[in-house]
Amino acid sequence: MLFQRRQLLRALSFAFGSSFILGRDQLGIAAQTAPQPKVSPPPTGAAVRDGISGGTEMEKVTGIGGFFFRAKDPKALGLWYEQHLGILPIPTSYGATGWQQEAGATAFAAFPETSKYFGDDQKVWMLNFRVRDLDKMAAQLQAAGIAVKIDPESYPNGRFARLHDPEGNPIELWQPKAPDTKG
Repeated sequence: MLFQRRQLLRALSFAFGSSFILGRDQLGIAAQTAPQPKVSPPPTGAAVRDGISGGTEMEKVTGIGGFFFRAKDPKALGLWYEQHLGILPIPTSYGATGWQQEAGATAFAAFPETSKYFGDDQKVWMLNFRVRDLDKMAAQLQAAGIAVKIDPESYPNGRFARLHDPEGNPIELWQPKAPDTKG
């Protein structure tokens, strides 16, 4: 598990262009001075290099606008996510509001096909949700009869717990470590 957390930290470091500096009781972020690995240009021959295309800054996505997946019973699974995790379903009209997430870091990482991190080898995705209070969220889920396994270790980037939705899809809850405000 520790190895997998370190893999995640490396992925976050690369994704956010920062290095995570691990102190005994804190997580710091420092600007990276080493050059980032070059990514091969798209096969279409478009010259996109170092985040710049045609002399202008490359346009980038601003966040995740949706997560779509197949389910045996989409209606029941959507209701489960709403009742137990507070995720509102897609609105049925343009005037209605869907689930709004708080700003914060989002890890976007591909894992090797042979990774055991998701648990069941048949599962090809895992959701990781940020939470404010991991203990309260776990207690709420457990009170509803949902098995939650809290990782007893506290990592430099926070605390984690694992559960599964009714169709067996893995879900990780992450309580980010609060920034050190001393000094």
